[in-house]
Amino acid sequence: MTAEVAEERTVQGSTRAPSRSSHLEEKDLHEKPEFETTVDTTKPRDPEAQQVAQAPKTEFPEGGLRGWATVAGAFCVQFCGFGYTSSFGVYQDYYVRVYMTNETASTISWIGSVNAFIVVGFGLFAGQLYDRGHFKLAIYLGSFLLVFGLFMLSLAQPNQFYQVFLSQGVCAGIGAGLLYIPSIAVISHYFARRRVLAMSIVAAGSSLGSVIHPIMLNNTLNGSLGFGNSVRASAGLVAGMLLVAILLMKPRLPPPAHTTPLLPAIRKFSKDSAYVWTTAGLFLVTTGFYYPLYYLQLDASEHNLSREFSFYCLVILNFASFVGRLSSGFAAHTVGAPLTITVSAGCCAAVILGMIGVGSVTSVVLVALFFGFFAGAYIALNAPMLAVLADSFGEIGARMGVAFAFAAIGGLIGSPIAGALLGDSYVWWKPAVFAGIFAFAGFGCFCMACIILKRRGKLLPHHP
Repeated sequence: MTAEVAEERTVQGSTRAPSRSSHLEEKDLHEKPEFETTVDTTKPRDPEAQQVAQAPKTEFPEGGLRGWATVAGAFCVQFCGFGYTSSFGVYQDYYVRVYMTNETASTISWIGSVNAFIVVGFGLFAGQLYDRGHFKLAIYLGSFLLVFGLFMLSLAQPNQFYQVFLSQGVCAGIGAGLLYIPSIAVISHYFARRRVLAMSIVAAGSSLGSVIHPIMLNNTLNGSLGFGNSVRASAGLVAGMLLVAILLMKPRLPPPAHTTPLLPAIRKFSKDSAYVWTTAGLFLVTTGFYYPLYYLQLDASEHNLSREFSFYCLVILNFASFVGRLSSGFAAHTVGAPLTITVSAGCCAAVILGMIGVGSVTSVVLVALFFGFFAGAYIALNAPMLAVLADSFGEIGARMGVAFAFAAIGGLIGSPIAGALLGDSYVWWKPAVFAGIFAFAGFGCFCMACIILKRRGKLLPHHP
């Protein structure tokens, strides 16, 4: 009797096992999370898949105290980093009128362009640091260099272009560049389903920074403090915010066991048509993107609008950008990052072309409001758009770094070309047409990426 029972149990066990396996396989076919993190007993097809399959965490907390603290810290980083870069229009106006009258507007704009180029382009290196587990190194070194560069800027003498260029353009740019991608990418440690919303909140930090910094700088530079003390006060604010950020931010997941070297990663990404179109779109839109940010205040001044209003037109723009960045997270959560960033890019291009007609207070306010709102949405969705294109959790930093490096080239050349077209006689329609055409070309590239993603079934978000 015992032998018969044992034999019966053996037969039942052997018949149940395939059924369970079939159930698991069927479940795997129908349940595909954004990035696979469960332990799989089947043999992965490549080392990257093996690394993802063996990841120790099975779920993202979608927030929590530590998660939202990291969001707050990253918000502070963006306030100090890209928020300061976006405020260069204040410096551009002050340098042209007061501090470097021996240089042309085009030459001076190289300071802001190089700074923006390094901030975004240095992501190629910062993304690799992040993917290899050196998050703290990037944050500590970046914070030091950004603050050091600003304090060195406060010591720069009038009409000494090289001193301003090295301190503000290069040193502060490298510091902000080391901070930019790691502070955004670390959000993916805590969020999957709500990642786009969390990243949009973080990106709003740069918009708030680009509201506060111009108010502070315009009132101090044109007040009794003078250039040196004004920049030192600004640097002190940045230092305090970065200290808070360092205390709040903390990565949650260990670095991937396997990271793809840069050149093989670029070869892989170049075969992804949606990624190629997106990268081209980032390059083209960014080429025209900084023209309103750097020249709107000068445009208002040269059209004989009041100095007080000219000071605050960038504040209006950047406040609208803050609203746009927050709103973009909710829109992208509903209709997806690809569609939202595409619409935002097209609207930015239309407003840039509309700058041809700027000449009154009303026109400046309209440009500031509409460009600020859609530019904020566009910038906020750069990182989420690239995260949508990533095949695995471990390549998000690399994809951002490569794409942002190309975008940085557009930012580097765009403003100086616009300044050269503007000339000493201030022919405003030429740079507006140049920047608008490039932005519209980028809009076309994003449309192509959306078409490809629709075919792949990745255009719209999938919420559990």
